[in-house]
Amino acid sequence: MDLYDVMRTTFAAREFTGDPLPDEVLSRIFDNARFAPSGGNRQGAHITVVRDPDTRRCLAQLGIPAARRYFAQRQAGENPWNAVNPTAVPQDVIDATEVPDTFVAPIANAPVVLVVSVDLGVVAAVDQDLDRVGLAGGASVYPLIWNVLLAARNEGYGGTFTTMAVAAEDQVRPLLGIPDQHAIAAVVPLGKPVRQLTKLRRRPVGDFVTRDRFDGPAFAG
Repeated sequence: MDLYDVMRTTFAAREFTGDPLPDEVLSRIFDNARFAPSGGNRQGAHITVVRDPDTRRCLAQLGIPAARRYFAQRQAGENPWNAVNPTAVPQDVIDATEVPDTFVAPIANAPVVLVVSVDLGVVAAVDQDLDRVGLAGGASVYPLIWNVLLAARNEGYGGTFTTMAVAAEDQVRPLLGIPDQHAIAAVVPLGKPVRQLTKLRRRPVGDFVTRDRFDGPAFAG
């Protein structure tokens, strides 16, 4: 596929056919995705390829508590898991919130689930001393994950970027033998999508790109 076509049509695939994702295809995906940039080119990311059905189901279950809070906050009109505006939803309401099966199914049903972690010993978190949630350290791992999804799309496969299991990191680590110094960045189910979307909805460039200053005029090509 043309690069721009891949960029404009890589969607969040959550429903998969029963088709397998062969190691040969995965190898091509990883072989190309590995050229993603990372802080200082330290390449501290690690991908654990999970095919075992029981382990996949366990990963799906571990994400449910965080998902309960996500959906409870959405129902209350909040921005879920936002670090600036803490939730006002009571814990008992969160605990009673049902999580749609469509949220758990991708991880439980995908032929392959990737658990991506990063070695905190090589992450350059240049915003660690600022009085806000850290973001810069993600530059050492998230470009790789996106490259995996782009490469999967190019191969006719797809997946989705999930982070709910991150909140259960202490339980995911022993499940997969992940060392303490590695932070879990994402859980990515991959497979053959039931359908391939070709048109995505995104904000126009002028809505989020400005010239010279944040409050400058909208960028127009």
